[in-house]
Amino acid sequence: MASPLTQVQDLAERPTQTVLDVRWQLSAGSQPDLYAAGHIPGAAFVDLDRDLAAPPGPGGRHPLPAVDDFERAMRAAGVSAERPVVVYDDANGLPAARAWWLLRYFGHPRVALLDGGLGAWLAAGRSLAEGDETPEHVGDFVARPGGMPVLDARRAGELAGAGVLIDARAPERYRGETEPMDPVAGHIPGARNWPLDRTLDPDGRFLPAVELAEALTRLTGGAEVGAYCGSGITAAHTVLALELGGISGAALYPGSWSEWVADPSRPVATGDESG
Repeated sequence: MASPLTQVQDLAERPTQTVLDVRWQLSAGSQPDLYAAGHIPGAAFVDLDRDLAAPPGPGGRHPLPAVDDFERAMRAAGVSAERPVVVYDDANGLPAARAWWLLRYFGHPRVALLDGGLGAWLAAGRSLAEGDETPEHVGDFVARPGGMPVLDARRAGELAGAGVLIDARAPERYRGETEPMDPVAGHIPGARNWPLDRTLDPDGRFLPAVELAEALTRLTGGAEVGAYCGSGITAAHTVLALELGGISGAALYPGSWSEWVADPSRPVATGDESG
């Protein structure tokens, strides 16, 4: 299987790839203004809240987008099945990983995340383009769901007891000490905490695959694995890290904590039980 990561040099030397800019912040939402101020030349902007999620509701803050909506958005961004796609952001790969996972889930065969994102591009002395770019190639991507495994709430709860369910949120949110986004604090009983920063080096690049494999093998122990977070964004990053570490087939719980707590009958745990 091809690596889910690509490096700056590879991107710069292969102009026949479709590049998607997925800049987004939890507190500010999608950031097309930053894209317009400077982006990797040829990149099209993708709005996470509009293009990579359905409207919030009982299914969580970022439910999976409808098939037709996602297909339309990707075609508008120039995505075609025969062209490799590279996704990037300026936030440690967090929103870009959502685009990576969705493209894989909807059947695109060749998607990679730019390791280190925009920061790595600039650190390599590469230039930026300004304004809004119309994709050079018209997209013909056909979205076919099912390319990546998913969990619903029932299965996520079961996996937390019978396998390994990773909670990718910050430790204080996992423990229930604070909850800035959702109405209930805590975690799914039995889930193990593995926050985003354990997968990255100080420059925002993923740790070497050997290091990830060692750490994640200790965490998962060969069991069936799933991941969740607040609304299914950070957990996609965790699935990518698992794949880098040689653990393929990890399932994503798209509704995540924001869906879990929408039903008051679902149990909630606090404290640290991550082992």
